[in-house]
Amino acid sequence: MDPLTGERTVLREFRTTDLDDYLSIAGDDRVTTWMAFDSYDRAKAEQNLAGILQRSAQQDRPDYMLAVTRPDDDRVIGFARIAPSAAWTAKLGYAIGADHWGRGYATDAARVLLRFAFGPLGRHRVTAAIGPENEASIAVVKRLGFTYEGHLRDHVFTNGAWRDSLLYSLLEQEHTV
Repeated sequence: MDPLTGERTVLREFRTTDLDDYLSIAGDDRVTTWMAFDSYDRAKAEQNLAGILQRSAQQDRPDYMLAVTRPDDDRVIGFARIAPSAAWTAKLGYAIGADHWGRGYATDAARVLLRFAFGPLGRHRVTAAIGPENEASIAVVKRLGFTYEGHLRDHVFTNGAWRDSLLYSLLEQEHTV
């Protein structure tokens, strides 16, 4: 798959050489406190990255887990995922390394994935499930036009406890960017 380009980010396939950058994000408690998984150690990051590479090579791939880079630097600063689910729908997720927060990278990466979801993937609806305390991520989806749909109780088990999620969605006809 060719890279997907936004104003601030480029989304490309992961490579085995991205392990250290991937671990710096997926192994950082500042980031994973907001995610649906606990921080990875090096072995878990390597295992997960191998799974990402394996899924990306499938003809009928189950998801698009892409490395987020900047246009002027190919180092991974985050990851973004669009996962086609039921007919005509997809789930959106993203994470940016803590050292890169507050610069619009998550918004731009999510915007790029929405163009991909509503364009080449032909999706009608995209959802995002976000922890209620994750104000920055909630701001991202609101900025992109998502609508709040409801509160999912005990939605994910992470960091030793059940966590609720807030569900947001965007429909194809609402997508303006």
